[in-house]
Order: sequence, then C-alpha cells, then structure tokens
Amino acid sequence: MRMRRPAQAGAFYSADKASLITEIEKCFLHKLGPGKLPELQEPGERRIVSAVSPHAGYMFSGPVAAHLYSALASDGIPDTVVILGPNHYGMGTGLSAMVEGTWLTPLGEVEIDSDLAKQICKNSGMIDNDPSAHVNEHSIEVQLPFLQYIYGNRFKFVPISMMMQDIESSRNVGKSIAESVSGRNVLTIASSDMSHYEPQKVAEKKDRLAANAIQKLDEEELQTVVEAESISMCGYGPVSSAIVAAKLLQGNSAKIVSYLTSGDITGDYSQVVGYLSASMSK
Repeated sequence: MRMRRPAQAGAFYSADKASLITEIEKCFLHKLGPGKLPELQEPGERRIVSAVSPHAGYMFSGPVAAHLYSALASDGIPDTVVILGPNHYGMGTGLSAMVEGTWLTPLGEVEIDSDLAKQICKNSGMIDNDPSAHVNEHSIEVQLPFLQYIYGNRFKFVPISMMMQDIESSRNVGKSIAESVSGRNVLTIASSDMSHYEPQKVAEKKDRLAANAIQKLDEEELQTVVEAESISMCGYGPVSSAIVAAKLLQGNSAKIVSYLTSGDITGDYSQVVGYLSASMSK
C-alpha cells in the first residue's frame, strides 16, 4: 500500500509527536483561539457539511483553525473527510486526487477512503488519480494533525488538489463530491488562506468581501470578487467547491467562525496574510 510521508513536518508544524500535540493544544488555548480544548461529541446527527480552514504554519494560523476544529469536535464524528486544497507547487494534473494508500503524520497514519475517492473521480470525469500532485503540497497535509487530534483514528479521508480553480472546475468538483457522498457521513474541508502580503487594513477590506460571499453560500460571487478585487486568496476554488457541495447536501447557512491576520499574531501589520475559518451547515 502506498504511503505518503509528511513533507512539512518540522516546518509548518512540529515533527515530534509529543511536541505536535503540545503545539495543537496551544492553538486551542491561545488567547486568539477558542480558549479551551475541544470536546468530542459521540456519533449523532452531524450538521456541518462543509468547512473552510487555513493552512499556514500553526504558529500563525493555528488559532483560527482551532476555532473550526473545536466546532467540528462538537458536531460529532464523520466517517470520511474530503479535503480540498490549492496546488501551490504546479505538480500533477489540474485536478488531482490520491485514491489509495495512507498518509503519515507524527500522530500516525490516516487511510484514504479508496471507494469514495474513486467514486468522486468517476462522477467528476475531470479529477485524475495523480499522487504526484500531493508529494510536497502543504494545504491538505496541515489539516490532518488537527483532525487526528479531535477524531483519533476514527476517520478516513480523500485528498483532492486543485490547480484549476475556475468556476466550472470548482462546480464540477463540488457536484461530484455531493453526488458521491449522498447518504454517507462525510465532511468536506476546503483549505485556503486569504489575502497575502497586504497592509492590515487592505487585507481586512478585501477578505471581508470574500467572507461575505462565503456567508451567502455564493460561489459565483466569491469567484467574481476574488478576480475583481485582486484578492490573493490561494484556495478560492476549493472554497467554491465546498460551497457547491454544501448546498447540494442541504446546507443552507454559513458562519465565519474566526478571522485573523498574521499581524494579529506577530504585531507586524505592514504586510499580513489573512486566515479565515468557516462552517456550512444544514
């Protein structure tokens, strides 16, 4: 069985298991985080169908991600998590899944839900099975330790890397996910950071426009404002896909769970990166 080893352990997050657990817990306990450790609810009727989480180094975006993962822990346990991330490195095809094997993190292995991954690819007709897209990519990898922390080994996942982020591709991915997971206990997470290297006030203004589109569950508006306002949001395609999937799975409300910038963490507001987490619920 193919194993994908971590590319970013020791960079975006700690490579040592004990240190990583401490690092994650600091994100939850951070003054800008939830302020407490998450409490996992045993299986019940989950309401969150899609979500958005940032993917920078944990010291920067971890508190924002922790707000989302605290909400996910309170919502129950999915059987499978589909993680959509932008392709930062230009490897692989335009839309690339990995349909079998495991991913290793310092917290252990996470198995790919091969049946669901293959079904999504089949329904899409555009998503290829191309592990090469995932070799170095951090946007999906950094979500796994948070998921392992709250769910343990009680979930599988499907990784999909999106180099193509246009509206048609995004809708194809979202629709394919919704068709494939109907009747299953599945959560979709879109991995994205927001504005990159803008002054604080500029980043906040631009990111507010994107956040408003997310709150309205309007993937077309999101794509339009990203283009019109030159918002350097790296995962607008994955977020668009998550919105499409959510609406097709009876999602009718979205909530911005947390928004901060790197300046709020470091105190340097001259050139910041925006971080947002959001939930989409039925």
